[in-house]
Amino acid sequence: MTVSKLSEELVNAGCSVEVFTTTANGKVELNVPAGKPMLVDGVKVTYFKRLTKDHSHYSPALLKAVWKNAKNYDVIHIHAWWNLVSVLSCLAAVIKNVPVLLSPRGTLSGYSFTNKSALLKKMLHYGLGTYLLKRSHLHATSKAEADSLLQIIKPKSINIIPNFVKLASEDYPDMNEQKEVFKLLFFSRIEHKKGLDILIKALAELSIPYTLTIAGDGDIAYMEELKKLAYENGSSKHIYWIGFQNENKFDVLHEHHLMVLPSHNENFGNVVIESLSVGTPVLISKGVGLADYVIKNNLGWVCDADPETISNTINDIFLHKQSSLKMIGKNAPAMIRNDFNEERLTKKYMDLYQQIINYKLT
Repeated sequence: MTVSKLSEELVNAGCSVEVFTTTANGKVELNVPAGKPMLVDGVKVTYFKRLTKDHSHYSPALLKAVWKNAKNYDVIHIHAWWNLVSVLSCLAAVIKNVPVLLSPRGTLSGYSFTNKSALLKKMLHYGLGTYLLKRSHLHATSKAEADSLLQIIKPKSINIIPNFVKLASEDYPDMNEQKEVFKLLFFSRIEHKKGLDILIKALAELSIPYTLTIAGDGDIAYMEELKKLAYENGSSKHIYWIGFQNENKFDVLHEHHLMVLPSHNENFGNVVIESLSVGTPVLISKGVGLADYVIKNNLGWVCDADPETISNTINDIFLHKQSSLKMIGKNAPAMIRNDFNEERLTKKYMDLYQQIINYKLT
């Protein structure tokens, strides 16, 4: 969503934007013509077939197009890392001497080296990745992500610009007064990185009346593990699993008193901004990139990603922080709309592209 929104806003601002991507749609393929440019929400997009059906997304046709057309562009902006589309497109651009801007979007951090396919990532990083990253400009979406990136690599430059986040098209009323039950919400993909297991363990230690709504999908086997955990610690009767939510996303966010995101590592956290935009305060872990923003603007609470700390914090919020909940609900929406103003963000990205172009000319 972030990449498409960025592309759309750049086109609206008069930039010439072309997107190369694959037909990947999870484990299946998008039903779109392959190799033929088409307009998607005003943006010129070409979808290329991939040979692999996993996260490597190997697409010879896409790589051939990058190699052939690289010189036609002032900047090649690559989103994400650790797949053959991103890494080999970066290699093609570096060889062709076209400036590269890489937005890792959470895929390049200390945590990523300990997560899935850790050995392969280390081999790729030290075999080719380091060479390419030193010759690229990096874009981070938060100071936390920038600090993490600089521990791994020293690029040509690094700049911090927040994600574009699609906000609610309507205004929501101020948060209702707290009722007898504290309505908690987890709204994210369900995978280990997101820390939902930590939250479920924390529920067993709550001393207050509560419900937890879990909005999101993930690997079925992992979700079954989490449901078993909830059953064993007695919290399952308080949990509602509602699956992936899209069109009514903001309604779901507004219906709850607190959105909880206990991620081990999160470069940004769009749902934090989405939640605050409708007046729902947040409790997030220190591993979420927006933690500093939340603390600085008094928009919620930040704590360690461990069950005891999370349960203690939720208990304290319910018992002693009712006025804070109400104040955040009243002030957050206007603050978010100001800080994530689309025109202002678009100008920051355009200035960054110009800065990269000028860097090449110096």
